[in-house]
Amino acid sequence: MPENATVTEVTDTTFPEVLGSDVPVLVEFWATWCGPCRMVGPVLAQLAGERAGKLAVRKINADENPETMRSYQVMSLPTMILFSGGEPVETIVGAFPKARIEERLDRALKAPSL
Repeated sequence: MPENATVTEVTDTTFPEVLGSDVPVLVEFWATWCGPCRMVGPVLAQLAGERAGKLAVRKINADENPETMRSYQVMSLPTMILFSGGEPVETIVGAFPKARIEERLDRALKAPSL
């Protein structure tokens, strides 16, 4: 895994960096009390390393950033939203194995733009 590939935190204030990214960004909405979020964390770290330069991975603490939670109507944790070109293109709710997350990401990124 490349050392420069990390899952970095964004906030309500810094979220525009996700929307302005040149590469697709997978954002995990999580909370410290969320057990399934702890299961997904290592999977997302692996993806960040394996797809460095092609996919950015960010996380946002749902409890500390209610504005972004409301904006994207996040009702359950963990929720992962894939942004491409500043738009949400795929939403994954719940903790899934790495292969299933990769399948959803690949399908969304290969889909033709509307």
